[in-house]
Amino acid sequence: MKLTKAKALTTSAIVAMGAATSAHAADIVIGVPNWASVNATAHVLEVVIEDNLGLDVELQNGTNPIVFEAMDSGSMHVHPEVWMPNQQNLHDTYVKENGSVVMNTNPVQAEQGMCVPAAIAEEYDIKHIDDLSDPDKIAIFDTDGNGTPEVWIGAPGWASTVVEKIRAKSYGYDQMFELTEYEETIAYANLANAATAGEPWIGFCYSPHYIFVTQDLYVLEEPAHDPATWTIVQPTDDPDWLEKSEASTAWNGATLHLHYAKELEESYPEVAALFRNYQMQGDDLSAMGKALAVDGVEAADFARQWVAENEDTVIQWLTN
Repeated sequence: MKLTKAKALTTSAIVAMGAATSAHAADIVIGVPNWASVNATAHVLEVVIEDNLGLDVELQNGTNPIVFEAMDSGSMHVHPEVWMPNQQNLHDTYVKENGSVVMNTNPVQAEQGMCVPAAIAEEYDIKHIDDLSDPDKIAIFDTDGNGTPEVWIGAPGWASTVVEKIRAKSYGYDQMFELTEYEETIAYANLANAATAGEPWIGFCYSPHYIFVTQDLYVLEEPAHDPATWTIVQPTDDPDWLEKSEASTAWNGATLHLHYAKELEESYPEVAALFRNYQMQGDDLSAMGKALAVDGVEAADFARQWVAENEDTVIQWLTN
């Protein structure tokens, strides 16, 4: 059995065309967005499918919208780690409206918010979201000396980054901070360096994630989630999305779900059964992310070792 890894794709058209016209198209194509734990789980699923079901598996990079569009068209078959409600609009379009994608119902519980190193929270008394509107407290986050503190709100392309921009506007600290967006590997490397040096850092955080294994973090307190205070309009839906949106209380509890192409239930029912049965623990996802992003373990090597060490879990996926 062989594995071919596609280069990162930029449009859904390329995804569809590439998968459809390949002379030796893989039986199963797994979508891989740009964070560590989903890369690890994609490789785990690859090993399980190839070793136990005898099928050829291909991994293709893609953003959340690209992977969903490709599952809808049949050129990809699974997204291993969909954050809900972050991807609610994609879920509603392809699961509820089109009926072309199925959501696994064994979720991983997750949390999202704004974090600072625990030592910084204690030293500077920065413990509540309202503290981000106090110019005296947040001056420490002006790391480049230009007079404006910086806060990392997430990576480009993440649905949570859009929401964090709305939350910053709703709480009012968008007027105090420069809202920065860049890849999480850089952001969390900056966090690690700051924590080691005892220096300030502030940014978006989510769990399960390896940063809660490697760092002592304080999640800023917020008013409890109130659905009445949340109105999220997507940039793709309205050019005035930011003005029309509000999110002035904490995130609601998030969940992670595998999603797969419904057509697998006919074309590869044994794979569809595996995806229905799939379940991962939050601690495992955090450990996976740490292994890849911090320890530098190759995803393929990690996956093979994980499968070997978790035979009972794999058997449950394959036989339940």
